[in-house]
Amino acid sequence: MRQYGHFIDGAFVRQNAGPVFESLNPYTGQAWAELQEGTQADVDDAVRAATRAQSGWWKLNGAARAEVLHRIADVIAEHAAELSVFESTDNGKIVRETRGQMQFAARLFRFFAGYCDKIYGQTIPMDQTSIFDFTVREPFGVVGLITAWNSPITLLCNKLPAALAAGNTVVVKPSEHASVSTLELCKLFKKAGLPEGVVNVVTGGAAVGNAIVTHPQIAKISFTGSPEVGAKIAGAAGALLKPVTLELGGKSANIVFDDADIEAATVGALAGIFAATGQTCVAGSRLLVQRGIKDELISRLVDRAGQIRMGDPLDESSEMGTAANKPQFDRIMDRIAKARDGGAKLVAGGGRGQGVDLHTGLFIQPTIFDDVTNDMEIAQEEVFGPVLSVIAFDTEEEAVQIANDTPYGLATGVWTTDLSRSMRLVPQLKSGVIWVNTYRVVAAQAPFGGVKESGYGRERGEQGLLEYTQTKNVMIDWSGQIKDPFAIKN
Repeated sequence: MRQYGHFIDGAFVRQNAGPVFESLNPYTGQAWAELQEGTQADVDDAVRAATRAQSGWWKLNGAARAEVLHRIADVIAEHAAELSVFESTDNGKIVRETRGQMQFAARLFRFFAGYCDKIYGQTIPMDQTSIFDFTVREPFGVVGLITAWNSPITLLCNKLPAALAAGNTVVVKPSEHASVSTLELCKLFKKAGLPEGVVNVVTGGAAVGNAIVTHPQIAKISFTGSPEVGAKIAGAAGALLKPVTLELGGKSANIVFDDADIEAATVGALAGIFAATGQTCVAGSRLLVQRGIKDELISRLVDRAGQIRMGDPLDESSEMGTAANKPQFDRIMDRIAKARDGGAKLVAGGGRGQGVDLHTGLFIQPTIFDDVTNDMEIAQEEVFGPVLSVIAFDTEEEAVQIANDTPYGLATGVWTTDLSRSMRLVPQLKSGVIWVNTYRVVAAQAPFGGVKESGYGRERGEQGLLEYTQTKNVMIDWSGQIKDPFAIKN
């Protein structure tokens, strides 16, 4: 049993003696780590540490901050294998995927390190030629980062290096279901020489999140998680006039036209929903297929889904891991049962994973439903699991209508060999990310985020950096002739 305290002011601490909670390994069902349930006092300590550190961190020139971020990238890459084991043990994702995510985390730090000395303002030509006007971009100060359990390090590194590059310091709350990899990352921050207090982590549940969101010295919030919690955070922050970036859920459409490369579309559909056990916000959970090729594509998908090897997330041969925690497992199984009762046709999976090595774990079979209509609950509500709904369409216009007919707007896939069609669809699809003839591609330099109930604001890319800056305008009158507005004019 590993034991962890909060990470505050460069050290692991347990001084406020809050209660403890256990992290359960979703593969073995056993507790493997003990963590502290944070209190208001812990959050206050973390904010004080971040506030003390912020002025010094911002006063470092951009090149000096970049050096620190590059060192962090180096140590993450060096320890990627270790971090991936911690994360896979905590949330059941296969280690082959989490190892790649650790390398991507290092890439994100390197990308934003390059921006540290390139946060430019503007000079603005004025109507009054004797006034010189310019803008500068400044950090918020202390920002709160709240992440989810499905990809703790990736979700944190979508936010953290951008916030640090801009000169902010941070207080982080990882999910109570998967906190260990974030705390282990803090050890690497110390190794890389990050100044004390620049990054602070307080573990725990909703009370800790609320303390961070409402803390008067935290100037901005960035949250990744469910729309329900995101709405509460936005409301609480809005009451304090505090800006928020929200990366929320999705019910993404993967649209396959009859001229598509069907083998490529098959692979794209599989990757879109069964990678990461379907526990991604961009999961292509609605597969919209033009009616003429639907039966063939479903046949291919059912065959391939049956071949996916579920097993120990730390086994290199495993292709799909577990649900990340018992509440999520129960939620997925409930959605499957409701879909069957609601008239969807189950053509693959639908049950708990079976096998000698699977009996203790939270495994769910890759599941496919046919004959789904877009008004069914399974087509409208985010499942966040390995559950695919196939919806037939006839025309391009119908595909667009179905794709947009959801409260969400995070990602959309389009499979077609018709370039003109893909360009016609881009402005019509209400989605923050559109992939054409691919799916789930990510890049440090490409902005990511959604519309509608999938949230607002962007992460990654230059836009992700600007989310953590404020614009200040400066006007200098060099004429020496200030006009007195109260002088009597003859």
